[in-house]
This record gives sequence, C-alpha cells and structure tokens, in this order.
Amino acid sequence: MPSFLLRPMRSFAGSDDRAERAHEPLVASLYSQPGTMVIGTVTTVGATWAAARVADTDWLWIAFAVVAIVGAGRLALTVLLRRESAYFEPETREFAYKVGAFAFALVLGLTSGGAVWFDADSGVELLLVANAIGYGIGVSARNAGRPSIAIGQLALVCVPTALAGLLVGDLVHVVLAINLILLIAAMISIARSIFGVLRDALASAETSRTLAERMQHLARTDVVTGLSNRAGLNNGLVETMATLDPDTCLALFWIDLDRFKDVNDLHGHPAGDKVLAEIAGRLRGLAPRPATLARFAGDEFIVVAPVADRAAAERLASEIHCEIMRPQRVNDERLELRASLGVAMLPDHGTDADTLMRAADLALYHAKVGGRSQTRFFERQMTRDLARRREIETELRSALQRDELSIFFQPIVDLETARIRSFEALVRWFHPEKGELLPDEFIPIAEESGVIVTLGNWITMQAARVAATWPDDITVAVNLSPMQIRAPGAALGIRNALREAGLDPRRLELEVTEALFLEDNPTTAAFIEELTEIGVRFALDDFGTGYSSLGSINSFPLSKIKVDRSFVSGAKVGRKSDAIIRAVAEMGSTLGMGVVAEGLETVEQVNAVRAAGCNLGQGYYFSRAVPDYLATMLLAQEREAQLRQAND
Repeated sequence: MPSFLLRPMRSFAGSDDRAERAHEPLVASLYSQPGTMVIGTVTTVGATWAAARVADTDWLWIAFAVVAIVGAGRLALTVLLRRESAYFEPETREFAYKVGAFAFALVLGLTSGGAVWFDADSGVELLLVANAIGYGIGVSARNAGRPSIAIGQLALVCVPTALAGLLVGDLVHVVLAINLILLIAAMISIARSIFGVLRDALASAETSRTLAERMQHLARTDVVTGLSNRAGLNNGLVETMATLDPDTCLALFWIDLDRFKDVNDLHGHPAGDKVLAEIAGRLRGLAPRPATLARFAGDEFIVVAPVADRAAAERLASEIHCEIMRPQRVNDERLELRASLGVAMLPDHGTDADTLMRAADLALYHAKVGGRSQTRFFERQMTRDLARRREIETELRSALQRDELSIFFQPIVDLETARIRSFEALVRWFHPEKGELLPDEFIPIAEESGVIVTLGNWITMQAARVAATWPDDITVAVNLSPMQIRAPGAALGIRNALREAGLDPRRLELEVTEALFLEDNPTTAAFIEELTEIGVRFALDDFGTGYSSLGSINSFPLSKIKVDRSFVSGAKVGRKSDAIIRAVAEMGSTLGMGVVAEGLETVEQVNAVRAAGCNLGQGYYFSRAVPDYLATMLLAQEREAQLRQAND
C-alpha cells in the first residue's frame, strides 16, 4: 500500500494557515453525523454476515466476527468522544477517530480481498467487493474534512481487493484492480476538492466573525480615549450588574470636566483630545478591577466600579478629583482642570442600569448647580426637586403666553438730593395656584432651560414701554443674563425693544454681573460694543462677589458700579466692608462712574454709604419694588414736591 495514504496529508491540512484555523471545526465534522456511521457499520456487518451465511466457510465467519467487533468498538468510541468532546483536544479526537476508521476499513478491505483470493462464490464475491467499494466511496465524501482519513479509509478498503485481483491474474480481476486504483486516484481529487471548499468556507466564516467582532469593538469604543462609548457602556454596565456578587455594592461616577470648552477654544481641538486621552489614562489607572470606564459625551466620563460601601465610593471620588486636578502640559503650558462628580450606588439608588444612570445624572446636575468642582451623591430629594423644576419650567413658558408675569420697579435715588434718578425693572410672577413665586426660584431655572432668552427680551420690552412714559431724565435699568447676551441676535432684540417702545437708548441701562466676563468671549464684547454705540449704558451689578471685577472695569465701557448688598447690610458689615465701599467709591469717582449702594434699609446705612462716597442708593429705606403705576405716582409726587419747594 502506498505510504502516502497512511500518513497525515500535510499537503492539504497542514501546509497553510487557513487549514490550521479550520482544524477544530473540521475535526468536529467527523463526529457531527453519527447516524451515517451507524448505517455504514450496520450495512457492512450485515453484508459480511450474509456472505458468511451463504458461503459457510470458516474464514468468512471469522471475518464477520472481526468486522462486527471492530465496528461495535468504533461506534462506542465515537459516541463517547462526541458526548465528552469538551474534555478532549481536537488532536486526540482526530487520532482516536483515525485509529477506529482505519481498523474498520482494513478488516473490511481484507474481507473483500479474501473473497477474490479464495475464489468465493460469484454472488458472495460481488456482495463483499461492492460493499467495500461503496463504503470506501461513502466515507471519502463523509470524511473529506480530514483528507488523510478519507483517503486512508478508501485505500485500506480498496487496495487489498486490487492486490488480490492482480495476484489472481485473470482478465476480469486485473481490470477490477485497475479500476480500483483509478477509483482511488479519482477520489483523492474529489476529496481534495471537497476539503478545499470546506476549508475556504470555514476560513471565510472565521474571517467574517473576526471582522464582525472588530466592528463591534469599534462600535463600542471611543476613538479619542480608547474607553467605551455609550454603546460599550450600556453593554458593560448590563454585564457587570448581571455578574455582580449580591453582597457587593456598585458605584457609578458621572464625571463632567469643568470649563473644558476653554481648552478647545484656547488650544484647539487636537490639544483638547490629548487632554481627554490623558484624563482617560488616569481614570484607567486608578479604577479598581473590574471596572467599566466610558467617555459618555464630549467632556463627560463614567466610571462604574464595585465598592465595599459609601465610604469607599467617597474615597474613590476623592481620588478621581485628585487625578483630574493633577497638572498636565498642553502646548508647553501648564493646565489644571477640575471636575464635577455625580455618584449613584446600587442597590441604594437603583437596581437596574437605567435607574442608576438617571440617579447619577441627577446628582451631577446638583453638583454643577451647587458651584461645580464638587461631588454629590444621589438623594431622593433630588428627584422631587427636579420634578418641581421641570414643572416650573413648563409653567414659566405658559406664563409668558398668558401674561402672568409682571414688571415691578425699584427706585435708585441720588443720595445728595434724594431725587429718583432711575428705576430697576424686576420681574414678578403671580401664579394663579401657587401664589407669588420668587425670582430666586424661577430665574435660575429659566437660565438653565434657555427660557431666560425669551424672558429677558420680554422684560426689556415691558420696561422700555413703561420708561417711555416717564420724564426724559429718568432711566430704567434691566438685568441681563449671560446666556441672554450670548444668544444669537441678542443686540438686535434690545434695539427692537427700544424702537417699538420709542425709548431713547441713552435712557436704558443694562446691568450685567461679573460672571459674564469670566470667559473672554468675542460675542460678549460685540454685544456691548454694538449697544454702546447707540447710547445704551452698562452697569456692573453685585460688584465684589465675582472674580474679575477690576479687569471688567478696565476693559468695558461701564457707566455705573453697584456695590453688593452684602457690604452694606450683610452679616459681615464692619470696618473692612466700610473700607471696601470707600475704595470702590473713590475708584468710581476717579473713573467718572456712578456708584450705587444696594440693600439700604436704615438711615444709618444711608449716612454711612454717603459718607463713604457713594452717590446713589437703592433699598427698602427708599421704596420696595412697586408696579408701574406706583412708580409713575412716585415720580409725580416728587415733581409736585419740587414745584412746591420752588414756589416757596
């Protein structure tokens, strides 16, 4: 028998990488259809029994016994290895199958060859030879996934019969031998072809699976930081919660980098991406294992990690703050970032991923509203607060349409003459069910929701209409939100309000806070410049409570400074506050600005700020904020008093 038929066919199965990758599934194919093996074994054993029964010779009965024993043993081994496949390596399973297959094929081939050699009855010879050839062809196709086994079985079945035919030497048997040899050659080609198709199909399937896994990885990964993106976070969070020990807490940290927009604006987006990648690396280094880390949005990160208790979560939050605040270099400049953190814990704050995410998001919202650069853990009250804020936001939009809002005016008085110089327009909301809602409650909500732009334009319009009915020497002051100023067309909205009300722009004073100037925003500068050109004046409100007061005064055309009420009537009023008021008043006098002292409630406070150099005052001592008709009445009474004094 040619030796190449007995050794593993490396030319097919081992010479290329695709065959190696396909090895395990191809071995599995040997065991995939045990029914065909049972049929082949039963029919072969049956044919051998029939031949022995008809010929009734000792050697055929012995052959039948050997075929039956080998066939039964092979079936038992195959069933065992198929059922316990997880405990055996593919090489072991392939070797065991090969031994059984070759043994069964050999005894079948020797039986067929013996029938030719011993010149058995023609019917018996035909049955055994046909049975052997049919079995050989069948297994060649069935086991083509492992060509060495397929061709080895065919050779062991056919070669003994071919050799016996050649040795017998008559024409019929010689032709039979030649046909069998040609059959072996043909089946080798067919087996190789089938194997190639199977190998390529499996390799293509593996390539597709690898590509799909790669695409899935890319779809779940943030390209800038290498962390999970939203899709990856959702998948990782669900998997983490599914495998979490019941006695282990899970903390979700929602991280928002404070003022990260400045990094992109000042250094460019490539530098911003490097900063984000650096932050991601730091988070990856400190997060306990196992943890899920994700970049949720532009400058937002999420860390999901198992913790022992809330104290452990607080320590981890502190470590996150420290890592983020650790300086880094950007374009050869030292950069220090801060972050706001919202934390929710499982099972205290939620038992599923969506609830936990909402709780952490709400905690982050309160961390940012509360002043940023801090950590807030979720509290049940936050949900109620959010519901009320959402309710107020919705009702505020409706209130603007239903004219539930009103404008009140508080006078600003000349401290030397006691005459009214201006009125500050203040919005009031008288809710039909909730009663009066204070501005401190709904103005922040209006700013966060964007309603402040519509509300601010409405206030300016109403104030300008009322002011147009006053004497020409009385001005009106309107507070502006930074968000309103930065809105598209903000200056145009102010100009339209002045035009429709018929108010001289020089009689409008817009009060802005120092928070407006914390960012070097060209939109702010353009807004102030455009309105200053037509005569609108600007005042700096709540002076002394911000961070950039002197820079703001030096950079922008401000006509008035309003000293915050905390220096006049606050709990820390004393020599230091008096010194501050004097310094501000002297600076205002030098720069030609009016200086307004807010929060005046007693005559002693009035005398004190006047002595300190303030020339204007505002507060309950003079008047509370009043409706427009009372503001007009105050002006009329003042004019009458002046006429009486002039006549006297």
